[in-house]
Amino acid sequence: MPQPKNRLWTRDEFIVAFNLYLAIEYKNINDKNPDVIKLGKLIDRSPGSISARLINFVSVDPRRNSGGLKNGGKNIQSIWDEFYNNREELSFQNEVIIAGKENTSIENKYEDILFDLKDLKGETVTREIKARVNQCLFRKMVLINYSFKCAITGIDIPELLFASHIIPWSKNEKERLNLENGICLSALYDKAFDTGLIGINTNHEVIFSSLLQKKKDTDFFKLHFSPIENQKILKAQKHSPRKEFLEYHLDTIFKK
Repeated sequence: MPQPKNRLWTRDEFIVAFNLYLAIEYKNINDKNPDVIKLGKLIDRSPGSISARLINFVSVDPRRNSGGLKNGGKNIQSIWDEFYNNREELSFQNEVIIAGKENTSIENKYEDILFDLKDLKGETVTREIKARVNQCLFRKMVLINYSFKCAITGIDIPELLFASHIIPWSKNEKERLNLENGICLSALYDKAFDTGLIGINTNHEVIFSSLLQKKKDTDFFKLHFSPIENQKILKAQKHSPRKEFLEYHLDTIFKK
């Protein structure tokens, strides 16, 4: 059934629009952007309407010098205040809303990663569902950001790829879903990075810990590590590793 052209925006629509605003670059906010068009179809809004709402968020974004369109009203500021520093909740609520628009539930949409939670109840199951869905989303976004390739080897088999956190998931809740805090790595190098055997410096070059250097005469080192020493990682599509995050990893995880 067609929706009235001038209907008011709902809270759910503001939430999914804000989630998209944080996911795309400012220069790509326009009615030709495929993501804008896709969201418009999902919530029955025109691409121009979606673009205008995204630009409304510019007006309350302290990172932007541009004034943006200021006719978004209190709803824009309210959504910003509620979710800007709570990206995990925003990401999860976005997925719940989209699942509803697709006439399914979050449990059915992510059945492949939630199938073993049927016996859990109350807050426990809610917390676990949210964590798993957000981790799944983060992995998907990181793999897309690196064109589904390991940033070190170029391996392009998704089953072998991980979304490696630069600052570990457990250490910084605010940055868990920040794409600048993720690098796509294949299994061996994900583990080596996670344990500090290798690091990535602020020039985006792979460096080795002293512990790994002690193995330089072994066959496995010559095969798997020697070829990548001082190699630059692949350039991300949109979100490169943030310098401060790399410095944190070098200071606190990398085994100098």
